[in-house]
Order: sequence, then structure tokens, then C-alpha cells
Amino acid sequence: MSDQFQWSSKSATSRLSAVKQRVLEDPPELRNIFTQTFFTEAFEQAKKAEAMPDSALAGALISIKDLFDVKGHVTKAGTRFMATDPLAKSDATAIAKLRQAGAVFLGHTNMTELAYSGLGLNPHYGTPENALVDGAIPGGSTSGGAVSVARGLADIAIGTDTGGSLRIPAAFNGIVGFKPSQSTVSVAGCKPLSRSLDSIGPMANSVSACAAAYKTMATGNQSNGNDVTREFVVPLNYGLDDLEPKVAEGFEAAVKLIQNSGYTVIETDLDVLEALKSLPIWQFSSIESRAEYDEAYQNQRDLMDPRVAGPTRMGRANEVNAVEYRKTLNRRAALIEQYKSELGARVLLMPTVPILPPSFDSMESDEEYGRVNLQVLRNPSIANVMDCCSISIPFHHGGSAIGIMLTAVAGHDLSLLNFAEEVHGHLTGSGTNDKG
Repeated sequence: MSDQFQWSSKSATSRLSAVKQRVLEDPPELRNIFTQTFFTEAFEQAKKAEAMPDSALAGALISIKDLFDVKGHVTKAGTRFMATDPLAKSDATAIAKLRQAGAVFLGHTNMTELAYSGLGLNPHYGTPENALVDGAIPGGSTSGGAVSVARGLADIAIGTDTGGSLRIPAAFNGIVGFKPSQSTVSVAGCKPLSRSLDSIGPMANSVSACAAAYKTMATGNQSNGNDVTREFVVPLNYGLDDLEPKVAEGFEAAVKLIQNSGYTVIETDLDVLEALKSLPIWQFSSIESRAEYDEAYQNQRDLMDPRVAGPTRMGRANEVNAVEYRKTLNRRAALIEQYKSELGARVLLMPTVPILPPSFDSMESDEEYGRVNLQVLRNPSIANVMDCCSISIPFHHGGSAIGIMLTAVAGHDLSLLNFAEEVHGHLTGSGTNDKG
């Protein structure tokens, strides 16, 4: 294995033993990360990995969001109503590819129920604490996955991203999160939230580790043959208002570093993002999650998180008829084409989220929960609606970590990953990217 990774197939068992010991000691900072661990099977996988020749993922310790089928285990999707479902008979397609590559599965990680929030809270199985900020939420919905990486348990976390569920917790915990173009990774065997917007992708401490996981999972066209340009676009009319001061200062510092590294940064209004403001994005998850889980919604709502099943999320599907939703889908299709035309091969550059991780205490109010949830979803959801590939890379400035988000049109996944690794190197190579 290239020394660019922190794992090797030959050390899989010893590294797994160290992780198991840490988890079983149950320190507060590691609680609520996993909904179930797979240590018995993991040691079998580790032994197999040690017999394999070194390769990209042989021996890598991987955590898996509790949306993916893993053979022999229940997939709960962060719910109580699925907790007694039958054991999965086979791996999800993406998970099977990782297994074949010699990865070692640590367990299912915690998440927002049904992946329906960008904050990461779960009333049934607890919520892991942010890895960087004491008393703060982890972000979601792939909360346990992000913290498993940031706390040094997993090399890579596999999750889903419907409106930012990989990139939000990555930004909040100071790691990398990659949302691929939707069609490039199969969703077979993964519980859906919105079939229109769901994407499967990785989180890790480096862009290269995310790339290794993505290349293994990918089944579709990962590159349309065109590279992204060295030109960034910062949209002045979307996603830059209401930035917390530390996020604004950090983003400004990152942009200056990027410019000083030889890249072109254009600050301009984008017509497509102006049009996006009037698209009822909430309809995708509300209507499509009801279509998937309506039986539970009708008959087991008492087992569901009220913030998921309530009138502002799944319950809101009742407000929309079939004709109205078809119009929303048609508008989205038109916006995707407009985005391609307006951005071309240029890379959208934005803060991943406009705020630093809020405290658990501030989330007690349903009203504040709803307001902050919309706030953190605003920027990353662009990539889901526009069917783009998008990555959040960490940038440390002024004692805080923020996410810097790079987004490209669908099919530029490999080019974007290469570009992001290059940019991340410039950001981490500067004294401004402090980790103090």
C-alpha cells in the first residue's frame, strides 16, 4: 500500500484490536458513535486482509452508516420501527465492493432517523458529541460516521448525502466528505430518504482516502472525459449571507490562499442559484420519504422521532398534490441543465456550512432546531438538486475548523477529487491553516 494511507493490510488485526479496546472502554467521547459493532466478523475480515497483497483498501477500517445492508445484521436506519426487521441476507452493492477489496467493517454508525436532518440528533440511540467542540452537535445525518473518523476509530466512513449529510458532519468535525455524482455509486441495498437526491459517498481524514473508497464503490461513469478548470466561482447571491464571523473570516482567508496559489477566483451572481431560491426543495425528502415509509408513518408513528414524522417534514407531504410535485421535478430538471450551461467546467467555491457547530442545549427548541437545520442544508443541497459532485475539505483558521466546499457538474468526480487534493495541499501547507 502506498504510504499515503495510514493503513496496511499487514497490520489490520493489530489496529482492529486497538480500536476494539478503545470502544469497549466506553469513554464519553466515543459513546453513541455505533448502533452496533461487528467485531467478530471484523477480525475474520482482518485476517483475510493480511493474507491479501497490499491494495488501496486492504486492511482499511471502515464504519458504515446504519442505512446500508450488511449481511447478517439488521439495518435500522436510525429507527425503532425497523429494529426487529430480518437480518440482511446480503451486502448492499457498495458495501460488497468494499468487502471484496479487503476492507474491515467496524459496525453500523449512528444517524438521524431515516437520514432526515443535517444536524445528526437521534432520540432513540443517543447522539455522538462533536469531535472538535465540547458540548456541540456532530452534524448529520451521517453523525456517527464523521465522529468515528475524527476520533481515530475508522479510516473511512461510508454514508449517504441527500442535502449535505456527508459534507455537513465532515465540516463540523474537521474531516473530508465527498458526495459523488448520484449515478456513479449504486444505491441498491441502501435505505432511501429521497431517491431523487440520495448519493452514496465516503468521509475520511484525507482526499486520497475518500478517492480510494469512491473508486472501489463506483460502478457508473466517474468522469465524462473533461477536467474541471482551475477557475473557481464564488456566488455572491447565494450562500454567503448569515455567515458566523469565524466562518466568514476563515472563508475569506481560504479564498486568498487559493488565489495566491495561482487559481482564478471569480466573484459573481449566478442566475441558476437565483432561480433555485424559489424551488421547494423540501418536497423531495418529505414526499419521497412518505412514499417509502408511509406504513410506519400511519401505523407506528409513536415509535418515530417526532421531529422526523412531524408536520414540518414527513407530515408536510400532505400539502402537495401529484401535479405540483411533477412541476417541481420538471423545474429541477431544467435547473440541472441551466447549471451545466452557466458553470461549465468551473468549480463552485463556498463555505460548506455558514455556522460553527451549535451546542446540544440550543437544539432543545423545535423552532431553533428547524431554523438551524435549514441553515446548514442550504449550501450543500445545491449539489444534490443540481446532481453535482461536491467535496468539503477542512480549513483551520483562528482556532476553528470550517468546511470549504468545491462543487462540479456531474461526471467530473475523479477530476474534482484530484483538484480538491491539490487545493487541500495548499490550504494545509500554509501557516494560516492553523490547528490551534
